[in-house]
Amino acid sequence: VQLQASGGGLVQAEGSLRLSCAASERTFMYYAVGWFRQAPGKEREFVAAISWSGASTYYADSVKGRFSITRDNAKNTVYLLMASLKPEDTAVYYCAAAVDDVSVVVTRGPSWYDYWGQGTQVTVSS
Repeated sequence: VQLQASGGGLVQAEGSLRLSCAASERTFMYYAVGWFRQAPGKEREFVAAISWSGASTYYADSVKGRFSITRDNAKNTVYLLMASLKPEDTAVYYCAAAVDDVSVVVTRGPSWYDYWGQGTQVTVSS
């Protein structure tokens, strides 16, 4: 499965962006999907995850209440709506898909994901 992340860009603090993660295969609809980010000099960190059905979602404490992860399985796409953006949200954002259930992958970390997209840069200016 190939994943294509898009929607990044430059935005002012308190602004919004919507990232998309589009998959090349229909089997994507059965995978848990996560968003991660990596800022310069820092390790990749978990942002949000969603179950294959969309019924379960998980968020990092740093983005709770500001970010929302959703999916449209008819379009093979997962979205990350980011609002009230802060300069510390600046990073390259990656989407990833996992065959395992989302409740498993959120406890196991990035290495448990099977497929990764190429990343999209998000820059938040103050």
